[in-house]
Amino acid sequence: MDRTVLHVDCNNFFASVELLHRPELRDVPMAVAGDEEARRGIILAKNQVAKELGIVTAQTVWSAKKKCPSLVLVPPRHGEYARVSRLVREIFARYTDRIEPFGIDEAWLDVTGSRTLFGDGKTIAERIRKEVKAEIGITVSVGVSFNKIFAKLGSDYKKPDAVTVIGREDVARIAYPLPVGDLLFVGRHTQEALEKYNIRTIGDLAAASPAFLTSRFGKAGAMLSRYARGEDDSPVSRSDEREDAKSVSRGMTFRHDLVLRDELSLGVRVLSEDVAARLRKTGVKCTAVGVTVKDELLRSVSRQVQLDTPSDLAREIGEAALALVLAVTRGGKRVRMISVCAMGLLRKEDATEQLALFDGGNKEKREKQERLEHALDGIRARYGSHAVQSGDVLGNDIGIESEKEETKQNGDRGFV
Repeated sequence: MDRTVLHVDCNNFFASVELLHRPELRDVPMAVAGDEEARRGIILAKNQVAKELGIVTAQTVWSAKKKCPSLVLVPPRHGEYARVSRLVREIFARYTDRIEPFGIDEAWLDVTGSRTLFGDGKTIAERIRKEVKAEIGITVSVGVSFNKIFAKLGSDYKKPDAVTVIGREDVARIAYPLPVGDLLFVGRHTQEALEKYNIRTIGDLAAASPAFLTSRFGKAGAMLSRYARGEDDSPVSRSDEREDAKSVSRGMTFRHDLVLRDELSLGVRVLSEDVAARLRKTGVKCTAVGVTVKDELLRSVSRQVQLDTPSDLAREIGEAALALVLAVTRGGKRVRMISVCAMGLLRKEDATEQLALFDGGNKEKREKQERLEHALDGIRARYGSHAVQSGDVLGNDIGIESEKEETKQNGDRGFV
């Protein structure tokens, strides 16, 4: 007998949570956005009105405001999103203990064992949808299917506030006509690469020869072929069946307070190199970067940002961390201590980045950087951690060598 798997997606999650506190913005275009002044201003989420006006997630604030001058921007409040995420998960737990987060606003649920108590998958999905809406005040879209891939496809099929069932008998009618880019893990560059071989729909992908796909795209091609044909049998993993997520951090108290950008950049770079080396050593990548900055009065400020792509590269971690530090220190704040933290760790084989195999020049650039940093790892492993240093590190007077890397445990990823 087939499993019954749900995928629940909180619609426009960040924006929906903000509207709980600011209902007056419900009927005007509104978006949650990053810090425009820190040059990291992108749209993180938008309400339905903004969506209908063409505002899309991840576009720059500048382009969004150009498209919609009346767009109201709200800064993100990640602590509040985590709180609401926990409330949503408590509703899921009424129906199953097999809950696998997929980011803070999505999760898979295996309700196979719950059908005798609560009804079929559609019935359970409708109950969850109604309870989240009534008790929390946000809406969800739910996909119901016999595996995780088609359940995810179902939650994306109709939004907002909807339930879509894709049983085996529905695959040809619902899934196969959809663009191949709608399939989980098929990004824009992957879609473009597949279209060169006239594979434009999920049905085309399902009909393509697995041997051909493997010959052109390697293991990812074989995997996507199985997904399109409904052959995914990966389990929905409970939190106690997954390895606890970890964060890796390194902090440094400097020999003198830092003010100059060059000094801040040097400190962040060295910390990021240390953190990235530990990630590579342990075979994981981070999905977010955080910093803690302590000023001369010992006041601490912490900030974090999600990465576009899971990473174990010092350059990418350092760029994200430096942007956060510069945003915190605007106005000439004197910095006594900085800590850089890599968070939301994924095993390399689980990192979705590995599926963006056709990322054009970006892919080649990242691979070149990976080769460089792995080569440096090898040299330092053989000749010592200080075997390769840049000139500014060798000549620094801020006490770079004074602190040691620290590793700590965190809680579950995603729904918390």
